[in-house]
Amino acid sequence: MVQTNLLSPVVLAFVLGAVAVWARSDLRFPDGMYTGLSIYLMLAIGLKGGAALAATTVGEIWLPAIAVLALGCAIPLWSYAIARRFGGLGVPDSAALAAHYGSVSVVTFMAALAFLDAAGARYEGFLPALVALMEVPAIAVAIALAHAAGRSGGWGPVAHEVLSGRSILLLVGGLAIGAATGPAGLERVAPVFVDPFQGVLVLFLLEMGMVAARRLRELRTAGVFLVVFGIGMPVLHGMLGAWVGSFAGLSLGGSTVLGVLAASASYIAAPAAVRVALPEANPGLYLTASLGITFPFNLAVGIPLCYAAAQWAQ
Repeated sequence: MVQTNLLSPVVLAFVLGAVAVWARSDLRFPDGMYTGLSIYLMLAIGLKGGAALAATTVGEIWLPAIAVLALGCAIPLWSYAIARRFGGLGVPDSAALAAHYGSVSVVTFMAALAFLDAAGARYEGFLPALVALMEVPAIAVAIALAHAAGRSGGWGPVAHEVLSGRSILLLVGGLAIGAATGPAGLERVAPVFVDPFQGVLVLFLLEMGMVAARRLRELRTAGVFLVVFGIGMPVLHGMLGAWVGSFAGLSLGGSTVLGVLAASASYIAAPAAVRVALPEANPGLYLTASLGITFPFNLAVGIPLCYAAAQWAQ
């Protein structure tokens, strides 16, 4: 499965973006295109998830929802403790890492769905709702830890930054629209939001490959701990998430996705919140770890590893 994943258009587009940076190519996306692609992808995910949610009963989703909330609250606790104890990092940097690794990467979630589609694995349609549920709690817990140490700003600006950020707004808004209009409504916009999705995702990963490659240049100053943390935590969290997903009654594909969500690290919602709540935290640490180390690792190895863990847990 690793070989199949590595040869997928999504992963190869990411590699091409990285190669463009390393080769010092003049390849550049037009200003605003990255934002436009991310808006499209998150709204499309929300619409498809909402349409599936319209046909989902409370009995099907309540246990996975509790599992997601539990993971979102628990992961930042030990991530913070590990960063403090073994990384020797201060309170702001430890809390910033905890926020990023407890929250989720929507792009890694998209790549996981593409992997499952290629593998022919079934998964629940309401999974985008779980993404939205897991995005916020970890950030709140991490900032609460910093609050306990007396090292963070007020809650009001942070809450506004997180809840009004484009990832949450588009996911939740798309879910609401999809749930209100149902499968019939999704069918009407399928030529725009369903059929071109994989092609747009390839373009987005091409840009992400360039962004991540620029972050990799900072590994020389990141230190051994950050590299170990950036690879070890997704392995631990991915296996835990896959097991929890199976326990919560998710399918093989659903358990894989929950493992991927737990293994991923946010680089959209979490940085926005950390910038407001923990301005003294070093972006060179949390962005290099989440985007330069964990994201490429998950894209290449972490997703099939979560699939294998989910197979074992079923």
